[in-house]
Amino acid sequence: MFDTLLVANRGEIACRVFRTARRLGIRTVAVYSEADHAALHVAEADDAVCIGPAPTADSYLRIDNVIAAARDSGAQAIHPGYGFLSENAEFAEACAAADIVFVGPPAAAIRTMGSKTASKQLMETSGVPILPGYHGDEQDPDFLAGQAESVGYPLLIKASAGGGGKGMRLVESPEAFADQLVGARREALAAFGDDQVLLERYLTSPKHIEVQLMADSLGNAVHLFERDCSVQRRHQKVIEEAPGPTVTAEMRARLGATAVQAAKGVGYVGAGTVEFIAEGDEFFFMEMNTRLQVEHPVTEAITGLDLVELQLNVAAGQALPVAQEDVKLAGHAIEARLYAENPAKKFLPSTGRIEHFEIGDGVRVDTGIRGGDEVTMHYDPMLAKIIAHGADRSQAIARLGQALAASEVAGVEHNLGYLCGVLQQEAFVAGSYTTGLAEEVHDAVVPQLKLQSAVFAALFILNQAAGSTPWASADGMRLNVPPRRCVHLAQGKKALSIDFSQTSVQVGDATLELDAVRELGGGQFAARIGEHNLTARVLRVDATLYVMCEGHTERFLELTDDMTRFGRLALNQGGVVAPMPGQVIAVNVKPGDKVKQGDVLAVVEAMKMEHSVTSPKDGEVKSVACQAGDRVEEGAVLVEL
Repeated sequence: MFDTLLVANRGEIACRVFRTARRLGIRTVAVYSEADHAALHVAEADDAVCIGPAPTADSYLRIDNVIAAARDSGAQAIHPGYGFLSENAEFAEACAAADIVFVGPPAAAIRTMGSKTASKQLMETSGVPILPGYHGDEQDPDFLAGQAESVGYPLLIKASAGGGGKGMRLVESPEAFADQLVGARREALAAFGDDQVLLERYLTSPKHIEVQLMADSLGNAVHLFERDCSVQRRHQKVIEEAPGPTVTAEMRARLGATAVQAAKGVGYVGAGTVEFIAEGDEFFFMEMNTRLQVEHPVTEAITGLDLVELQLNVAAGQALPVAQEDVKLAGHAIEARLYAENPAKKFLPSTGRIEHFEIGDGVRVDTGIRGGDEVTMHYDPMLAKIIAHGADRSQAIARLGQALAASEVAGVEHNLGYLCGVLQQEAFVAGSYTTGLAEEVHDAVVPQLKLQSAVFAALFILNQAAGSTPWASADGMRLNVPPRRCVHLAQGKKALSIDFSQTSVQVGDATLELDAVRELGGGQFAARIGEHNLTARVLRVDATLYVMCEGHTERFLELTDDMTRFGRLALNQGGVVAPMPGQVIAVNVKPGDKVKQGDVLAVVEAMKMEHSVTSPKDGEVKSVACQAGDRVEEGAVLVEL
């Protein structure tokens, strides 16, 4: 085993690897960018080395800087985590050249299986079923358009060099192919440094099933059962579970055997995941991820194995400590990914300071952030992974749902309430959901403004003013008229008046019954509002109030003492603004252009994703306030109509 291990990554995966390394008595070294100097993974390591400025191309993707950090810190091995350099064959070779152990597969296996094109060609010759499509090297746009006609629509354009939804486009018709190809290639080049793509038939009711495997350098390989990762938005997973709720014992055996066959076919060593697309009892090879997966904790939960420990053992040349017959399946596990994003705005990532961060009890939490940290535009917006394990699937769902509902996050937009809603959907509870679930239930599970949140915000304000709940105070008595209190708030561009009487509260035009109001301390309140007994926590940051209730967070601005604040919220109604901080990578219009509603005016890149900024109406471009390469803040006017 190694004395010192460097993790060439950040966030929750670095913290996760450090946890196992500490248990094994291994000294740990973190690397960090200038933007991450105060990050949790830096604080958790025994030593830390700065490897460059905030942009990933200048820090976490700099092979020379990472190797230098390992040499300077005396690290004998590097764990790449996932993302960044984890599936980079040149990085694996650089580690070998520096006499540093790369905790991952050989470079040749990374090249073969890390390329969707090469891996599909290998699987096809090995007799593993693959989806109809084009997986060749010819990349001429006209040629690809012809191949698309042969494959048939709908189809997926996918980046050959990587996954995670980057460089992926769903194309529904021939007319949309050319534009989607340009966008997919541009995003693939930005994410992976390679704009080669492949084409695949798009199944209409598929499940995304993947098999976790582990192989050593002595020729031994085992599978650790499957995971169902079909709950996806924007082609990225948000809920994963193991085992697959619709996978039979017979199908499980076939999936596992196919995955092991694939690993042995390329001389694989270490942890890897073979991904399949399935309909019914049929499955087709999609790709192989030559690294540890984000969702590996659910496999650890049902097998009792520490996958990072197995990785380190294998990298040290040891034999796998388990044979296939030793791997037992115990219970069920589900993981939810907590993101800083706004589900109501097409899951746009959110940036800002984490003012409050607390996860409910009874679950495993893998995270790289804490209260007070800053979510920036430079990196992936995942805040944490929340994992529940139960004796069966129903118990795992219940435990995860309870923990999510009890969790509290303030300061950035997040998807806690969205996740709570998905877990309650009939198709998810039944296990019969497909990769289309997120889109199908979107309107039903995206949290809407709850008037109860405004009531709790107003209660907090009144409590601060009176020193206790207004019903416990003796002031405000007037003859023959019940006592009343009024609070003014704003949410976004909407002003709200919350008017309390003794037994009810009026929020705008709605009247709600109000009873059993209690102040619990720490900003927490309990009340019966309408037909519901609710508990919420309210956090004040200057004039902003965050109300956290049942996994959902609402943000209000207090207007009671300063009504001019609402006027300052007004935006230029003729301006189209940046949805988040980022870099402008394309501007598609110029002054005088006629545009229609939905036309893409500009493209902003942030957190490794492209975001098309579209026209909200038909009109004419009055002015353009940005150009490609500009860095812009959220709310900055890009185009004036």
